[in-house]
Amino acid sequence: MSRRIAATLVLAAALLFSQACSGGSDDGSASSGSNTFEFWSFTGINQKSDVDRYTKAHPETNIKLTEVGSTSETAQALTAALAGGKVPDLVLIQGDDLPKFMSSVDNFVDLNTLGADKMKGDYLDWVISQSTAKDGKIIGIPTDVGGLAVAYRTDLFKAAGLPTDRDEVSKLWPTWDAFIGVGQRYVQATGKAFLDNAPTSVYFQAINQGNERYYNNADHKVSYKTNPQVKTAFDVTLKAIAANISAKQGSFSSGWTAGMGKGDFAVVSAPSWMLGSIRTNAPGTAGKWDVAAIPGDAGNWGGSFLAIPKRAKNPKAAWKYITETQSPAGQLDHFLLTGALPTTPSVYADPKLVAQTDPFFSGAPIGKIYTDSVTRLKPFYIGPEDGTIGTEFLNLLTSVEQGKVPPDKAWSTAMTNVENAIRG
Repeated sequence: MSRRIAATLVLAAALLFSQACSGGSDDGSASSGSNTFEFWSFTGINQKSDVDRYTKAHPETNIKLTEVGSTSETAQALTAALAGGKVPDLVLIQGDDLPKFMSSVDNFVDLNTLGADKMKGDYLDWVISQSTAKDGKIIGIPTDVGGLAVAYRTDLFKAAGLPTDRDEVSKLWPTWDAFIGVGQRYVQATGKAFLDNAPTSVYFQAINQGNERYYNNADHKVSYKTNPQVKTAFDVTLKAIAANISAKQGSFSSGWTAGMGKGDFAVVSAPSWMLGSIRTNAPGTAGKWDVAAIPGDAGNWGGSFLAIPKRAKNPKAAWKYITETQSPAGQLDHFLLTGALPTTPSVYADPKLVAQTDPFFSGAPIGKIYTDSVTRLKPFYIGPEDGTIGTEFLNLLTSVEQGKVPPDKAWSTAMTNVENAIRG
């Protein structure tokens, strides 16, 4: 057992033990007729603000929120709970972790029994299909998608002699090769790094732009070894690393946070939810950023689902929360407050969404930018080991960028690492 998995299982056990000791919903307070329910979420998305808004509108409701840890830690804690521990009434599952639970849908309430069959048409087909079993059971309602775009510093671009208008900037990089070329121009003009890091800002974007990722769409078998789109995304990332345009600051690291505020890099690939991270981590840069199109035009990174475990004490209260917060109107309101991109296409033409601009990002029309990206993407099948495979590729490319793995050994090493990881 790896240290990471062992640590995660210890965390899950500690969480379940602490809740058992505190009583939680086992004291009967969250019976089927109660307005109290327990909610597990992952950290980093300010779930508390959403819960606070809901309980302010429904003061009779008591939501016991637990922010478990990272997305993977939350998935591991849920796995442990489903195996016999005390489950929450509601849980947020990150999209790449969802396939692990689709193989055991009987561990969850079929949301059709609560009314999901009447609202499934509200959501993007390719998103709701991810939480729909072959027999039609629906175990999760999608909360958001990411879309793809590039956030860039207009002041730093101007200093480098590059255009600053978002439409002109978008035209600079129709392809990833062109993007790398712009990076080289920037570095030559300023002597500073162009982007935060290549593995996240290049690989994680490019791999999410094809019509197939790590599994074959037809037979749902693993295809990362033979899918040319994976090798293309991998190779263009190696090219970006070789071009030496990166600050080599891993996303969400302390160096990444500090560098963002100091202007150590000018570009961050940014799905819609990333804009919140930029605002939080670099508040002094308000008005200095803008948002341009992603090279390759379309794609998605991110998204989550709300699910109700089968042994939940109060599924009705949890479902009420889902139906209100994840309705088209609820997702539109959430977007206007936080920038989280709705999964409900009926609101994409809503004047409020279309007109939504962000002053932090120079008045960028973020609603239009991100919905354009999502509506033009080519959906692909996401398999049970998608998250594991993607993490291994990302870790390997990070090692190359940090000089720990030779570029000419990168692909073969990645193949070995991925195979070992999915074998357990």
